[in-house]
Amino acid sequence: MSCLQTIADYGLRSIGIGERLLPKADITLCQQFTLIGSGLIWNVYFALCALILGFGLSISLALARNSASPWLRKPADWFIFVFRGSPLFIQFFLFYEAFTLLPKNGLELNLGFTTLTAETRWLTRAGAGALIVLFLNTSAYAGEIFHGALRSVPKGDLEAADAYGFSGFKKFRRITFPTMLRLGWPAYTNEAIFLTHATTLVYFSSFPAWQQKGDALYYANYFADKTFNPFISYPILAFYFILLSLAIIFLYGRVYRHLNRHLPQARKPRLRPRPQLMR
Repeated sequence: MSCLQTIADYGLRSIGIGERLLPKADITLCQQFTLIGSGLIWNVYFALCALILGFGLSISLALARNSASPWLRKPADWFIFVFRGSPLFIQFFLFYEAFTLLPKNGLELNLGFTTLTAETRWLTRAGAGALIVLFLNTSAYAGEIFHGALRSVPKGDLEAADAYGFSGFKKFRRITFPTMLRLGWPAYTNEAIFLTHATTLVYFSSFPAWQQKGDALYYANYFADKTFNPFISYPILAFYFILLSLAIIFLYGRVYRHLNRHLPQARKPRLRPRPQLMR
């Protein structure tokens, strides 16, 4: 079988398109690259959806934490504290148990957008349940990042806005919000990279891969078990995630340059994401 035929057969296997049976003997390097790359579709799906949804919630959390009203500030404080204070891995297990056991025991759980009953088993699958956990987790971390950036907005900028007659929402839209994004964007870039790496934890969580439609680590682990050689499949997985990290740095760097487009050339800061050894 040629490599092009392998790509045609297995390139979209992780989303149910192409050959169903996985190779079990005479496994080639092309098969490993193709299938692990196919599984990466799910990692990109988790990261992209969680970041897009989490961005809006994180901005809301930052504004709520900065509010003078305790009815807004306290729930945001506790939300960020709980999701930043507990391990992501434990959050996967707790949410899976909640999505599974509560409906089975006859208890209904109202999540706002849906009510968990015995018919909502789709939430126990990785494509929905794990995404919810990642979305809430990254919202908490990004909310803390933007809250710190919001508190760091120079008072001189706000006083200048008042002097020009800006007030209310116009002041927030033209001055506060862009400055908050500009100050918090480097740290938010690190959070985006970390979240992308954290999508590999979905494989170890309780959320199952439906019909063997697993993520990149699912296939890397499969090949490591079949070939008894983890020093091929796992470096391939690491190579793909390095490419994803470079893509994130490039895209977020373009946004960062756009946020700083008004500054003189000599004062424009460069985006220098620093890998987090610990979180």
